[in-house]
Amino acid sequence: MSVISVSDVEKANGVLVIAARDVLTPLAADRAKELNVRIERAGVAKEAAAQAPLPLRPIVQGSVKPTPATKSPVGGNSIQPGALSGALYRRGAPVPTKMRVRDNLEDAAQENRPRAAVIGAGHVGAMTALRLAETSLFSRVVLVDIIPGLAAGLALDMWHSAGLRGFTTRIEGSTELSALEGVSYVVMTAGRPRQPGMSRTDLTGVNAEIVGGVADGIRRHAPNSVVVVVTNPLEEMTHLMAKRTGFPSNRVIGMAGVLDSARFCSLIALERVAKPQDVNAIALGSHGAEMVIPLSLATANGRPLEELIAKDRLAAIVERARDSGAEVVKLLQKGSAYFSPAESAASMVAAMVRGGSSLIAACVQSGGAYGVADTRIGLPVRLDANGVKEIVKLPLRPDEQAALAEAARSIAKRISELG
Repeated sequence: MSVISVSDVEKANGVLVIAARDVLTPLAADRAKELNVRIERAGVAKEAAAQAPLPLRPIVQGSVKPTPATKSPVGGNSIQPGALSGALYRRGAPVPTKMRVRDNLEDAAQENRPRAAVIGAGHVGAMTALRLAETSLFSRVVLVDIIPGLAAGLALDMWHSAGLRGFTTRIEGSTELSALEGVSYVVMTAGRPRQPGMSRTDLTGVNAEIVGGVADGIRRHAPNSVVVVVTNPLEEMTHLMAKRTGFPSNRVIGMAGVLDSARFCSLIALERVAKPQDVNAIALGSHGAEMVIPLSLATANGRPLEELIAKDRLAAIVERARDSGAEVVKLLQKGSAYFSPAESAASMVAAMVRGGSSLIAACVQSGGAYGVADTRIGLPVRLDANGVKEIVKLPLRPDEQAALAEAARSIAKRISELG
């Protein structure tokens, strides 16, 4: 019996033939996958080899005791076939099947979890992938970017933190949209970020080309997935994603309302009336100038904000929330916000997997809800595993309803200009 190492794989020329009882280490198996080296066991039919299980995962030292050595027929102690060498154990070698009942159960649970993908390995995409992985709700999170090595390098770096952060979701990187095969949820973050002095709509042309190409790949490789769009300008890109994929309206959702609501709640907390998590408010309309925050429904610790904060001060906070993205861009001088957008996108996908009934705001096809034009607009919704479960009707004041209708008209006009 021999231990097949990474160096053995690297010396192979496309195919590595090993003996029936040789041990293939996990690192060697990973390297073989990277180099497209096929592993064949001598005397094993190709069909059987194709159906053979992948190399067993290493165990954490101390979690399972090694199998004690048994007496050799010729006297003395020796390691019998299937038993675990102490040296191999210390090196993290594969654990024999009989010792892996618990791990087998964990593997089954791992594969029963859905897969997610993030398109774009910039700041927003990378942070979104990490936040999704940290939930341990997914068996795999795939990070995709056209820059060679970028997604793979970031994915490996994130996976190195798994033991420290305590998550079990594997993170992988790729340059190919074919990596979306088997994915249930896709977060679209790729696109040019805003620079100082730019509006979201300044990005329409360049980002439309990017979104269109990615949408074609999603349709081809992940035809049953739910897509969360983060790329700006948000409403237009969500509309384009839906049209190019051909997905039903419940499976293409724009991330804006969660972020804008969180920004408003955090700014209210600066007034020292409540903690951010104790402020309850929702941002509707557009992810931009036509944002609508119904103050009639906003509360802090259950008390109406309009009773806690002066009217002019509340109006100023709403305006700051509306311009928060531009404020961050101006302060950074290069690039745009990514911590809160990533957290917002990840929380939406996690909510779908968990199947919770929490009310959030998201950019969806209005379908005549709230009496507004049938367009992509931020509305109150509940999510489930298939995307948008329902649009929720909230009791808006006449002025809030009018502002929402005006936002819908502006968004519809911009979408029509997109073509």
